[in-house]
Parts: sequence; C-alpha cells; structure tokens
Amino acid sequence: MGKIIAERMAASIEGDFVVFLIGMRINKPWKISKWLPVFLGMPKMIKELEKLPAADTGFLGHNGIGLGAIVQYWRSFEHLEAYARSQQNEHFPAWMTFNKRMKNARGDVGIWHETYLVKAGQYEAIYSGMPEYGLGRISKLVPATGNRNEARQRLAR
Repeated sequence: MGKIIAERMAASIEGDFVVFLIGMRINKPWKISKWLPVFLGMPKMIKELEKLPAADTGFLGHNGIGLGAIVQYWRSFEHLEAYARSQQNEHFPAWMTFNKRMKNARGDVGIWHETYLVKAGQYEAIYSGMPEYGLGRISKLVPATGNRNEARQRLAR
C-alpha cells in the first residue's frame, strides 16, 4: 500500500480519457477449468500493459488487480480498442480462446466490461486520508481547496 496522504486531494488530468471497468463472475465454482484461465489472464495483460510505452498504448493505469472488477484508465477509446484487437498482445488470443472454450458453456463463468468516455473536465474525484488511488493514482493530485473544495466546483472547472 502506498503512503497515506492525510490532506483532502482532488484528481486533475488534462484532456479526455476513458474509464474502462472489466470483471468476471464465477457462476459455477466447481468448473475450475472454465474460470481459472480467465482469472489468471488479467494479471498477464496488466503486466504487459505496464511494460509497454504508455505513449504507444494509451494505457494510463489501473486501480489494482482484485476479485470481481478492475478499473482501468486509457487516453482514448481508440487506444483501448487497438490493444484489445492487436493479435500481437495478450488480450486477443485470450479473447479468442475464451470464446472457443465457453461456446457451449456461457453460464459457467461471466465476463463483463463497461466503457465510459470522459470529456475534459467532466469528472470529479476526491480523496481524504488515502494513498494514491483510482484516478488520483494515474493523474496529478492537487489540494481540494479553494475552487476544488466541493464536488460541484470540481465539476465546473
């Protein structure tokens, strides 16, 4: 865990960005051969993304790997889609393998994702007594004072 920042801080990021939520749900825990490859696949993809140049991939970071869901931040949808469809990266072969393996067993393990396109300034995030986390982990943290004191003020920036 990172250093706790005792002050109230707000996230500040330039330009548009994408929030990508992705996760899995184990529907039939006894079918380990169905869900274990999915569970083990995401850490490989995250490690790959962390090693590749952010300027090339547009991957800004994530909130950490946990059970259920991961929040990822991308510079654009085009960057996210390019990574997802690139046959040279971890995701595409895992995606194809998953679809083949689950063809007749879609109810055994669920996967989901949600993509949000965030326009510049159309977000707000506050952290108090927290280490760098979420959007604050991949952007600049600034004191949540003055015109950043309240949520409405942060959104009006």
